[in-house]
Amino acid sequence: MSDNISSTSSPLRRVFAPVRALFVGDASAGILLILVAGAAMLAANSAFSDEYRELFYGKLAWTPIAKLKDLHYWINDGLMAIFFFVVGLEVKRHMIAGSLSDPAARRLPMLAAFAGMVAPAIVYISVSGGGQFTSGWAIPAATDIAFAMGVLGLLGSRVPASLRLFLLTVAIVDDIGAVLVIAIFYTPTIYLTWLLAATGVLAAMIALNRFRVSVFWPYILLSVVLWYCVLNTGVHATIAGVVAALTIPLKRSDGNSMLEKLEHGLAPWSAYLIVPIFGFANAGVSLQGLGVSALLDPLPVAIAAGLVIGKQVGIFTTVWLADKTGFAPRPDNASWPEIWGVSILCGIGFTMSLFIGGLAFPDQPILVEEAKIGILTGSAISAVLGFIVLMMTTKHTPEECDDQGQQPSEA
Repeated sequence: MSDNISSTSSPLRRVFAPVRALFVGDASAGILLILVAGAAMLAANSAFSDEYRELFYGKLAWTPIAKLKDLHYWINDGLMAIFFFVVGLEVKRHMIAGSLSDPAARRLPMLAAFAGMVAPAIVYISVSGGGQFTSGWAIPAATDIAFAMGVLGLLGSRVPASLRLFLLTVAIVDDIGAVLVIAIFYTPTIYLTWLLAATGVLAAMIALNRFRVSVFWPYILLSVVLWYCVLNTGVHATIAGVVAALTIPLKRSDGNSMLEKLEHGLAPWSAYLIVPIFGFANAGVSLQGLGVSALLDPLPVAIAAGLVIGKQVGIFTTVWLADKTGFAPRPDNASWPEIWGVSILCGIGFTMSLFIGGLAFPDQPILVEEAKIGILTGSAISAVLGFIVLMMTTKHTPEECDDQGQQPSEA
């Protein structure tokens, strides 16, 4: 009897798998970002558009830190430092004990991530023509982990685990590259006194690590001090989050993982509160007075082309060349069409792209708005196209996905 029920309900489970995936696993955070982006667009183009802008850009009556003069600054320079702190924790964990710890395993995703940043930048410069748009070259170079993994999660267990790991690792390396780009290319002025102070605080955090201090509060306290120092150096304050995270010990004296405990505690707050708040504050683009022609302006087209074309070409070509030359094999149990689909999903920029877009065109609100149009358009196209390609090409059963290496890759 139970076998009959199981066999009958199995097709229903497959039908409703995408619905369940909206609320569990990788998909939920990505779906939340989609809803938040839609809400931001509605707010920016509704009867409450003035209130929306005033909420985030209106000068605060009082602020304890003069540089953070409105709520938008507090979100982008303050809350997002926590997001970058979580990114730093994840990077360190993967470098020491995860997918980036094995030199052979990290060879392909690191190479693919590098190509996935260079190719979009080349496409962007080629399409935009440079000039006043040159500083936005890094906008389409980013991949949004939550968004991309969320779309992949909608496909359920039919996607090979090796492809999930590949996408996750590429996105993590991509984040490392984005942090370096922000620190190196979007820091116009450095104030030496504050830089020395930040260096001293960082040295103290490293000392705590060396002396195996395994309680949280000294690291958290010094992280806040480090953030304040970096805020005043001229380097974007969120860099402090990544740097501070790298000083957190992996293991405590009792053998438990201090880093993983902190990451697991902060990750839900980052994914389901901080990033959505950032998305709502930054994704709202007013389309009033703009026609369809606005989508065809050089800046939005260049960014969208970088995300949709540059990302997939850079990543897929690199994986193909690495596999054919023997430098690194493609992910196990994955066909070339599936790798192409995942390469397209890497064109979902959103969080990092919006963040870099705000840094690329300081004091040029019109260009920032145009950049948002390109980011949202390119990310949406990449999400839909990648999902369709994978939906049409992923033929694996759950058993095949769990048993990596047993099914040969398709030619």
